[in-house]
Amino acid sequence: MKRLVLALVLVGFIAIPLSVCLAANKENTGCGLGTLIMKGNDGLLFQVLAVTTNGTFGNQTFGISSGTLECEKPSKFASREKLDTYIADNMDNLANDIARGQGEYLNTLAVLMEVPEGSRSDFYSTLQNNFSRIYPSTDVSSSDVLTNIEGLM
Repeated sequence: MKRLVLALVLVGFIAIPLSVCLAANKENTGCGLGTLIMKGNDGLLFQVLAVTTNGTFGNQTFGISSGTLECEKPSKFASREKLDTYIADNMDNLANDIARGQGEYLNTLAVLMEVPEGSRSDFYSTLQNNFSRIYPSTDVSSSDVLTNIEGLM
């Protein structure tokens, strides 16, 4: 009788975790080569293998930047830090261009924000019409200016 109870307990310790591994959510793995290889296999074990493969070989980064391996390519590549640095370095000149609705600094901002050429005049007008929202005070920070511009988009 002891052996039967021991066998049932042992089976329980093996079967319960195994069933949990086979019934996990497969949306956790993201994208990349591991996700493609493990596609159609559900369960925690397969998720761990997919994530490990994605992370070990660095293919997820490639997939995101190229739009392959079931990854979506971001619509914008401009980093917030790059924009913040540009705005910080050019606060006064950019403020003048936004107030006028045109200029070299404003054009550079549009390029960095990847505003399509056909939409730039609307972009310039929007910024000019909302100058007081973008620069609400003389001591506004470059991060706040960028946040205010992004809020208008």
